[in-house]
Amino acid sequence: MTSPLDVVVDDYLAHVRTERGYSEHTVSAYRSDLADLLRFAEEQGVAEMGEIDLPILRDWLWAATERGLARATIARRAASARGFTAWMTRRGLVPVDHGARLRAPRAQRTLPRVVAAPALDEALARLEARAVATHDPIDVRDVAIVELLYASALRVSELVGIDLGDVDRRRRTVRVVGKGAKERVVPYGAPAARALDRYLDEGRPMIAAGAAAKEGVSGAPSSPRAAPTASDAFFLGARGARMGTRSVYALVARLLAEIPGAGPSGPHTFRHTAATHLLDGGADLRAVQEFLGHASLGTTQIYTHVSAERLKESYRTAHPRA
Repeated sequence: MTSPLDVVVDDYLAHVRTERGYSEHTVSAYRSDLADLLRFAEEQGVAEMGEIDLPILRDWLWAATERGLARATIARRAASARGFTAWMTRRGLVPVDHGARLRAPRAQRTLPRVVAAPALDEALARLEARAVATHDPIDVRDVAIVELLYASALRVSELVGIDLGDVDRRRRTVRVVGKGAKERVVPYGAPAARALDRYLDEGRPMIAAGAAAKEGVSGAPSSPRAAPTASDAFFLGARGARMGTRSVYALVARLLAEIPGAGPSGPHTFRHTAATHLLDGGADLRAVQEFLGHASLGTTQIYTHVSAERLKESYRTAHPRA
């Protein structure tokens, strides 16, 4: 049975989704955080929103710390609570914004994994050679995906959301919708252009035709939602529908497993790598910020730290008096 507190949380989540433009991933994280807060508050005998005061909020974060949650997770929970209490105050649901004074330990920022350019070139060459040898349209598609991830530093959600009309093959640009429903147009280079052209001319038509043939044999009609998605989506899955993020994660994980080095093996590694290589090559920090679609320059500055660490490592290994 849904409680009045749950209803208020649902209203807040609808607000951040529609009016603030938060992604489904962010909304899901907020939902989890606030559900945990409500459970904790109920265990403390709290039944009304106005009773969730600063001591309750602090005890909730302390309990999370005692359970061994990462500092980044606790910092996110604090942000979720602050946003929620501020919204309730603006709506007149509570008289005082208790979350305004809530503080959490600063999240420890670790440097992202960056793949060296020679290693990345070799991995992409192997992927391309596989596509040439197999003539498999899925392999052709995979080359296009990885080339575009690296060339344009896209988030995986941005990549799978691309439609056919979003790619300008003449100008070598792609239009994507990023966090907060913000649209931007980013360029891609010659290797990605060749991979995308081959996918559009050869790979995608074969995937679509194969999916249509299988559907005809099975006699099962496609769902009303699947048909327009498949016709508009740029990257198709094996069944002809829009490709999902899980498939991209699996592809990238297989590719990065072949590259020496520790760290995350998801699509974001290509985004980190592209940003770092741009700065290493002399790109302006603000230009990189716009390229990545970062709202804050501070978010982009992490890559200057990556470049500095790479420079120090090169110094330590190469300079005779290091």
